[in-house]
Amino acid sequence: MLFAASLFCQVLLATAIPTREARLAARVTARAERSRLSHPKELSAFKVPTNVSHAEFSTNWAGAVLESAANTFKSVTGTFVVPVPSEPSGGGTSLHSASAWVGIDGDTCQTAILQTGIDFTIANGRVSYDAWYEFFPDFAHDFTGISISAGDTVQLTVTASSLTSGTAVIHNLSTGQTVSKAISSTAHLCQANAEWIVEDFESGGSLVPLADFGTVTFSNAHATTSSGTVGPAGAVIINMEQNGQVLTSASTSSSGVTVQYIA
Repeated sequence: MLFAASLFCQVLLATAIPTREARLAARVTARAERSRLSHPKELSAFKVPTNVSHAEFSTNWAGAVLESAANTFKSVTGTFVVPVPSEPSGGGTSLHSASAWVGIDGDTCQTAILQTGIDFTIANGRVSYDAWYEFFPDFAHDFTGISISAGDTVQLTVTASSLTSGTAVIHNLSTGQTVSKAISSTAHLCQANAEWIVEDFESGGSLVPLADFGTVTFSNAHATTSSGTVGPAGAVIINMEQNGQVLTSASTSSSGVTVQYIA
């Protein structure tokens, strides 16, 4: 009887706790089914206070964007510490996610986005992370060969080689792992925007429930142009608003972008 009970418990645990390989397979399948997609900035109808300059509200983006003429930005880099996501107050225990990334275009130019980042997800109390690259309007694809954990310091870089090709690189400074991917697209970049963003991304045709991501700070944030390197000071600040509620507080410095979850 004790043996039977023990066996039952082992079977129950085996079915209740997916293995790491099973979780990875599920994520790879989801990517293969083209279900995860970043989007260009979607403006919110929320009114910006009249005493605030260089600020916008979006339903899916929070962070900072440098806006310039076409053919300006060649690369974008940012470094941040991977946060521990949590379920927002009153959000229940279902899946909640957010994504931190750097990219070129998607703001004033929305024909394409070259981007790379980290998704952070909490589902039924379990936290997971995914490193990915994307050349919108194509869907996101997972990197393999890199592991991401809470507290890791990661450096993200995208570089445009042309209007239709580029490279995405993620370097986990805590583990020494680096992955890169050369990407091409039939869509054309404008190279008019450089951004550091926390996003409520789309999966299955709708925005995922947003996780409480705490605070994400992109340090050593810079973009390169034909004339040198520029930081995020003076960038347009974007905060996320959904259903009349402001969810984030974003700010910039000469070399950093901070996005705080405040809902």
